[in-house]
Amino acid sequence: MEKLRRDAHTIIKEAVAANLPGDGVRAALQKHACGENIYLAAVGKAAWTMAKAAQEELGTKIKKGVVVTKYGHTLGSIPRLEIIEAGHPLPDKNSLAGTQKILELAAQLKADDELLLLLSGGGSSLFECPLPGLALDDIIDVNKQLLASGAGITEINVIRKRLSAVKGGRFAQLCMPARIFTIAMSDVLGDHLDAIASGPAAPDPYTAKDAVAIAQKYSLQLNDTTWRLLAAETPKTLTNAETVITGSVRLLCQSAAQTAAELGYRPHIITTNLCCEANEAGRMAAGLAREIGAGARFQPPCAIILGGETVVHLQGSGKGGRNQELALVAAEGIEYLDGVLIFSFGSDGTDGPTDAAGGMVDGKTAAQLRKRGLSIADVLARNDSYHALEAVGSLIKTGPTGTNVNDLAMILCR
Repeated sequence: MEKLRRDAHTIIKEAVAANLPGDGVRAALQKHACGENIYLAAVGKAAWTMAKAAQEELGTKIKKGVVVTKYGHTLGSIPRLEIIEAGHPLPDKNSLAGTQKILELAAQLKADDELLLLLSGGGSSLFECPLPGLALDDIIDVNKQLLASGAGITEINVIRKRLSAVKGGRFAQLCMPARIFTIAMSDVLGDHLDAIASGPAAPDPYTAKDAVAIAQKYSLQLNDTTWRLLAAETPKTLTNAETVITGSVRLLCQSAAQTAAELGYRPHIITTNLCCEANEAGRMAAGLAREIGAGARFQPPCAIILGGETVVHLQGSGKGGRNQELALVAAEGIEYLDGVLIFSFGSDGTDGPTDAAGGMVDGKTAAQLRKRGLSIADVLARNDSYHALEAVGSLIKTGPTGTNVNDLAMILCR
């Protein structure tokens, strides 16, 4: 089992390294005809890494810029760029302060200037300016309700866009008459431009009717101002915006498959579009593990790969994240299986509001939890997967990775 764990950590390390955004940013800039007056705004969990690569590529062509990233995701100063750390998964006062500095930068742009916008996952929380009539507390309340409801990220972003002065294409409008060139690292299934960081420089294909329907679907408790803003339309066309996508969950899965093959496993990428409840994904992963070697198409040694992003419908007040919950559910389903390990982790190095990237379990994990008086069913009811996995040494901790391309779950079997 120690061999499986070593291999799992190697796959995680190499998959993350292969999906750092620096090379993608440099390649996109080399293909783009950059002007001489470039201003930079970088937003998201990978914002520092992306901004650093842009500065190294463009040098003094970048006159000034602002980087807004999650707390703990900064790795030092960058010439001519102001760096601000802010809240995720919920915006905070620093989110507003960093956004205001970017808006001040945008207000100074002239027709011959260009704004380089670097986007990565987490941007929806980090880049925020409530529309008139709303306060930060209103935005936080709506986000909390959506996160607890089990709504998918696309549904969440449809709502977020209509409450913000910078989402849903509105930021691109504020940059006019200057052009805005966006390099986006996708953490969105299907790589939809309007959904990455809630599409600050992308036309919004969703309507006010869609937003109201989502709010009603999840029985959101909203004030009159919020209902009124949901009924207002977002920009459907933009004339000053161009976007290039670099990095995706598909590439993350391919990188993991390559490393697994080098370690002697036969890799099988089952999906790069995993989108369901975390507990459902955990049960599916356990079910696939039980089929290995039982006449199914999966024969050991093999690595079964699932990429995407699950959701958790919060019921308790415990500590955890979707990847930790997936792993914990899988632990129950693979109890007593030998030579099988399942892990799930967030490529950005954080899973939910925790310092863990995810969880790693095997056929002995469920019994180890029972020895410590922990019932998996009770833990899941409290949404307290972090403390349970911590108790048996099954947390994955990478620290901030500098990238963010969704989640990766894998079954390893020897």
